[in-house]
Amino acid sequence: IFPKLKHVYTINDSIAKLYRDEYNVEIEVVRNVPIYNLEKVSVNRKELDLPEDIPIIIYQGAGINIDRGAEEAVLAMEFVTDAILLIIGSGDVIEHLKDIAKRPEFKNKIIFISKMPFDVLKQYTMQASIGLTLDKDTSPNYRYSLPNKLFDYIHANVPVLASPLIEVKRIVEQYDIGELIENHDPKHIAKKINSMLTNKEAMIRYKENTILAAKDLNWQKEEQELMKIYSKVKGFGDK
Repeated sequence: IFPKLKHVYTINDSIAKLYRDEYNVEIEVVRNVPIYNLEKVSVNRKELDLPEDIPIIIYQGAGINIDRGAEEAVLAMEFVTDAILLIIGSGDVIEHLKDIAKRPEFKNKIIFISKMPFDVLKQYTMQASIGLTLDKDTSPNYRYSLPNKLFDYIHANVPVLASPLIEVKRIVEQYDIGELIENHDPKHIAKKINSMLTNKEAMIRYKENTILAAKDLNWQKEEQELMKIYSKVKGFGDK
């Protein structure tokens, strides 16, 4: 049915191009991004039952699954100095990650919290120093993905460390909001984390740039694109 569809949209330019090339159908883009607001941290770490005196590296998501870099993020913590990894969410590798975290070298370095409502999650995200999005290029689904957590980090004013997937890399570099890994070796990921945490000047720049990025990458703007698509549908808006 795809070639017969009149009004189609998807989540990023890369996927839109794939559909255009395959079906010769015009595809619009509407990204799944948060509503822009100037919300500040309204609770402290003590209230959230988080360590108060150490940087937090966060990995969050409703689909913490295989090949999304979560295993490597956990393994990297053996080589990360003076920080903890906070994993919030659910997925098919969570139990495996918990088994890894039981090893002596990860003692007091990793915290797991179950998935929670978005407004609550943001209060945790805003406590972090670095947000991780480490999906691997193992399939078209991941290769052209644009994870929601990237935008969650941006709107929480958190610099990111990301894998260089096409759409993710484009945003990280365009807005200068963090750094990219070169591979998924845990020692390499740890080296990037340690470097970011100690580079205060760069981290200040990344945080300032997330504020600018959030003003550009928000639902108030994407909503306008969606309404343009709806306006093309016969009968839309009729009472």
